[in-house]
Amino acid sequence: MLSMRKYLFSAGFALLIAATSISVTMVTPPAFASEIKYVVNNIPITSGDIAHRAAFLKLQRKKGDAGQEMIDQTLRTAEARRLGIRITDAQVEAAYQRFASNNKMQLKQLDGVMTQSGVTKEHFKEFIRAQMAWNQALSARYSGGGGQMSEQDLVKHMLEKGGAKPSATEYMLQQVIFVVPKAERSATLAKRKREAEAMRARFNGCATTREFAKGLIDVTVRDLPRVLAPQLPPDWAEQIKATKLGGATAVRETDRGVEFIGICSSREVSDDKAAQMVFQSESTGDKNADDLSAKYVEELKAKAKIVTR
Repeated sequence: MLSMRKYLFSAGFALLIAATSISVTMVTPPAFASEIKYVVNNIPITSGDIAHRAAFLKLQRKKGDAGQEMIDQTLRTAEARRLGIRITDAQVEAAYQRFASNNKMQLKQLDGVMTQSGVTKEHFKEFIRAQMAWNQALSARYSGGGGQMSEQDLVKHMLEKGGAKPSATEYMLQQVIFVVPKAERSATLAKRKREAEAMRARFNGCATTREFAKGLIDVTVRDLPRVLAPQLPPDWAEQIKATKLGGATAVRETDRGVEFIGICSSREVSDDKAAQMVFQSESTGDKNADDLSAKYVEELKAKAKIVTR
């Protein structure tokens, strides 16, 4: 499975952001004019977009063509949309907050870095959204989303591994959703999050969840189908794997409201399905993710209509 973390932020960039926050407040942010410079499949890219990306590259201390980066990002975002991939505002905000938290910064500090450097938090958030979507597009294409390993391939991999089938962890999960209608999000999200945190703190296995949910308004409890570790949703996979049996993941904001996932049971299985998923994942992990991404973008570029203004 391709790692979202790889495509979001490098460790060096994180450290650079944290260091920049100390001195950036004395810098006057540049003002960017905005006129259309490129049109990619009828999607405009402005000089302002390019200027923000140039500032972003400077902040990362990276060399690169800001205009070309924006063209590539536009192609990647459009392809993810074509595949039905949608990254919600809540997911982007959560990633932005995690980035600040992981670098021991307050949100206002990170906002200040982005403003004063000329990147802007809006541009950075759109970068996050694009990278999250592109990671899912890459996973769909190269991690088995577009087709499963054939029986012949499975036998080949088994022989290479000495004839033994690999095992995978199979999970039974329970999803708990504190529903927040979009129209009420700004007014009730914080309250609902506190309610979800309180319920999660009492969580002690899946048998009592519905009892806890009684009396709570707009709380949905779903028993999810059995799922193998390589099939876990990318947004939840790391938290689920790190959570002990009978426990629950951290509460997260989603487009539905706020939710967490309980770990009802887990077991190691070794059958054809598990072997297929594990070998598929291992096969993808052996490939160079950067090369795969570049190849995919070049294919999109070859079919795209790109107009320079």
